This record gives sequence, structure tokens and C-alpha cells, in this order.
Amino acid sequence: MPVSRTPPIDSAPLVESHDCHTAHFATRRLQADTAIITVQGQIDAANAQDLIDYALRHATELDCLLIDLSGVDFFGTAGFSALHTLNVRTAGEEIGWAMLPSPAVSRLLRICDPDAALPVSDSVEAALSALQGDRPLLQLVPEPR
Repeated sequence: MPVSRTPPIDSAPLVESHDCHTAHFATRRLQADTAIITVQGQIDAANAQDLIDYALRHATELDCLLIDLSGVDFFGTAGFSALHTLNVRTAGEEIGWAMLPSPAVSRLLRICDPDAALPVSDSVEAALSALQGDRPLLQLVPEPR
């Protein structure tokens, strides 16, 4: 599969945005089959399910999904459960996905995901490169963080 260049995130069209309790979600389409969802604020029991629903709203149209959590300043255990659910659902839908964690998200992942089973990237470019390559959708053998 040839890798095509994606536009810079800031120039990608905003598809939709949603405020949910103490969080804000926004979706940009980098390509027809690639979206980045930016999450800002706090993810907890009050909005973790909303994050899943929002992230998978356009699942049938996507091959690649990037969840940018770098603007999240509080991330509760319900947020981790949401990421685990997202991991399972994207595998079932055959959608490659990755996340960019904030320090708050990374802190919880070190505790709840010590084997690094969830797909974490350090940058948008690294995530998109991995997603648009021939990488398996579900990583069965975890890599150390």
C-alpha cells in the first residue's frame, strides 16, 4: 500500500467538535480514511463512554484513527477502560489506531498497561507513519515502553 502525504493537522478540515462534561472532542480528517481526534480537558467516569462513542462515530469510513490525548490534564481509570474498549472495537472494525498521551495519560498507562499493549506514539508523524504502513492491527506481544 503506497504511503501518501497527509496535510498538516492545523490545515486539515474540522469535521465536528463536541463538549462533554469536562472534556472537549474535535475531529479533523487528514485524508478520506484517516482522522485525528483531539481530546482536551478531563476524562473520567462522567465522559469516558462519550469518548468511545465519539471516536467510533465515523468508524465505517476510517482505516486509520489517531487519538490525540496530549491536551488531557486528568485521566481516570474509566479513561483507561475506554482506551481498552477502543482497542478491542477498532480491531473488530479493522481500523488501525494510535494515541498521543499527555503526562496524565502516560502516568496511568504505566500502572494499568505495564506491558504496553495499547498503541502509543510520541508524535503525530510517528503515529501516522506506523498507521499507514503494514503494521498489524492488534499487537499480541507487547513491547516495553
